[in-house]
Amino acid sequence: MNNREVIISTRLRLARNLKNYPFPCRMTPEQAQQVAKKVKEAVLDGGSVLANRFKYIDMAELTQEQAVSLVEKHLISPEFISEAPGRGLLLLDDETVSIMINEEDHIRLQVIMDGLDLNKAYDIANKLDTMLDETLSLAFNDKLGYLTQCPTNLGTGMRASVMMHLPALQEAHAMGRIAENLSKLGLTLRGTYGEGSEPKCAMYQLSNQVTLGISEQTAIDNLKNIALQLSSQEKSSRESLVQNIKTRDAISRSFGILRYARLISNDESMRLLSNLRLGAAEGVIKKIPLEEIDKLIRETQPATLMSNAGKRLTPAERDSARAEMISKALSKYAV
Repeated sequence: MNNREVIISTRLRLARNLKNYPFPCRMTPEQAQQVAKKVKEAVLDGGSVLANRFKYIDMAELTQEQAVSLVEKHLISPEFISEAPGRGLLLLDDETVSIMINEEDHIRLQVIMDGLDLNKAYDIANKLDTMLDETLSLAFNDKLGYLTQCPTNLGTGMRASVMMHLPALQEAHAMGRIAENLSKLGLTLRGTYGEGSEPKCAMYQLSNQVTLGISEQTAIDNLKNIALQLSSQEKSSRESLVQNIKTRDAISRSFGILRYARLISNDESMRLLSNLRLGAAEGVIKKIPLEEIDKLIRETQPATLMSNAGKRLTPAERDSARAEMISKALSKYAV
């Protein structure tokens, strides 16, 4: 049971740096290229069973739409698409693992899994981390742990998070209180794309803040326990919410608009898909898999639409393409 009704995905990230190079903010372009080459070779030639499934992407060669699409899919950070020498991405063929090279740290290794699956995500990340550690000289201190550019990542260098769909708690205006209480427990609740972003589609990231003086497993267990508690609160709030005739009407109307609209903006589609996901999770709307709705949320983002189309699209063209994609996907389900 991975709580897919509330928990959309799990992400685990490790920050690592090479011992004999300055942090990215102090590197020369030549040093950045050297680090990129070393990390690329360590992964592609490191003997991992996953090695032949990675592809290397030079960030400088991507179009703006392709780069932003990677952000929309949560495969890279928003900061990673800014121009900087030596930035590269190692991406697994199923997009569950991505390794950013020369972001804030030399290596940002990230694993994404569906639902609540922190232990599996850590197991994959840990095996890749061990491989890198055997090949590269990583910056480590016996007292401070892994050394990172930002002091808040010292220690394990691990950030774990779960993406949660919290429409009922958002509707109850409870998010501010919950975020304040979580901060006292060493956790943070942020918007859809992390720090400084707004929650779209009632999607929030719950993440650990403490990395120093705590083991990876303890951090994972703490996050998992709080995620399950928050999920339970959301489910309790949904019970009364979905009994409200106005909520059920909004869910049904959302399906109708999504199924038959010819033009639909990103903001409107996110709001309606959030309603549809709530309805599907709570049985108000039958037969539509949550995975289908989550895929639509990812694939209908502006840059991803243009990246898949292979060309720039005007806002009206994006709205048309988005409506067509959603309508086609929902036409398979008789509601």
